[in-house]
Amino acid sequence: MTELNETDRRFLDIAYEEALAGFNEGGCPIGSALAEGERLIAQGRNQRVQQGDPIAHGEMDCLRKAGRQRSYRKMTLYTSLSPCMMCTGAIVQFSIPRVVIGEDVTFAGNPEFLRERGIEVIIANDQRCQALMERFIREKPDLWAEDIAED
Repeated sequence: MTELNETDRRFLDIAYEEALAGFNEGGCPIGSALAEGERLIAQGRNQRVQQGDPIAHGEMDCLRKAGRQRSYRKMTLYTSLSPCMMCTGAIVQFSIPRVVIGEDVTFAGNPEFLRERGIEVIIANDQRCQALMERFIREKPDLWAEDIAED
């Protein structure tokens, strides 16, 4: 695992716990947390199955729960899985300057797209995040394909 500081570890742990809660609810195990320094702004998880909402990805749920923010320019978004293009677009749109990703092995996502736009990206290579996604993909391949819009 990439060495994280204590603050990053704490908020990535929250993202992982959100992912685990989503898995236990029968949904896609992708969790997220938004923080400004030491302060947690919001946390969320993929709610596509639970709410029947096709855009309720983990990062989107977290941002929605954060409510209106005057600025995101001092915040970090933590996510258990490398973000899809929709969530990547939201990160860019809101000028979130830093993203900590639990893992990008099961889904590569768009870290280079973020980096090309000046966003700091840290990939933690967190084995818990990867093991949970591998289990989900193995147990619910159809739901995973639906989540990433693959036939």
